Amino acid sequence: MYEFIEANRSNYSLAVMCRVYGVSPRSYYSWLERGKSLRAVEDQLLLKRIVHEFDKSEQIYGSPKIYKELKKQGIAVSEKRVARLMRENGLKAKKSRIYRSRPGTQRFYTGIPNIIWNQEVTAANQVWVGDITYLKVNEEWRYLAVVLDLFSRKVIGWALGKRKSVSLTTKALRRAVKRRGLHPGLIFHSDRGIEYGAFEYRELLDTYGIRQSMNRVGVMNDNVYIESFFHQFKTERIKTKEFSSDWTLRRTIQLYMKWYNEIRSHSSIGYLSPVEYECSI
Repeated sequence: MYEFIEANRSNYSLAVMCRVYGVSPRSYYSWLERGKSLRAVEDQLLLKRIVHEFDKSEQIYGSPKIYKELKKQGIAVSEKRVARLMRENGLKAKKSRIYRSRPGTQRFYTGIPNIIWNQEVTAANQVWVGDITYLKVNEEWRYLAVVLDLFSRKVIGWALGKRKSVSLTTKALRRAVKRRGLHPGLIFHSDRGIEYGAFEYRELLDTYGIRQSMNRVGVMNDNVYIESFFHQFKTERIKTKEFSSDWTLRRTIQLYMKWYNEIRSHSSIGYLSPVEYECSI
């Protein structure tokens, strides 16, 4: 009865509806306030769950991912309600600007095409992607080379060093091969930096039977998935920290890679972690 009155306030006068149903306007307003109070209590209980998931993600999840996490736990709530409560309580996901690494040389390997352009990836170990990013220890640069499986976004190899060199990228590739093995038709894609175009790297790919693919000349977003990974990594672990030693940086990377692969959800793969996604296929 009260629900009908509330739903039709814009169509009929409150006095007329109360008279028809034999209730007083005062009793209607009392019901309305009780409903608002119950909603407020429910909001507070829901907010506790939201804060728990927000802190568990180390404050990197926005409302879409928080909503998905709550849904996984069987909590019935709309994404709009989650967004409203996060907005009202100042729960804002961390963000960071992307720092793009630049090759130390402008040499382009025009003979190596982009063979993954518009190619559909339907399983693990069809396409691996790699890149290097910059990190700092005591105001000195360190370089992190990473290899991802494009299908699941899983980190399958990485190497940290003091020099941005082909020895760093080959080390990351060897670790990826050791972990995942070799697969017929496997493609490795990267930008056109000398660390990936050098003879030593190309020879190693050839030894493994891996086909090489590189960004198109002058196109910066052909390797967008690993650039996105570096952006997430720096936002979620590096931005607010200072590292006093190589050991602390390396340990931070180790812990992040494990968390990223096994726990962190990704919207592009159905809000699953890379490990969960590979197991679900």
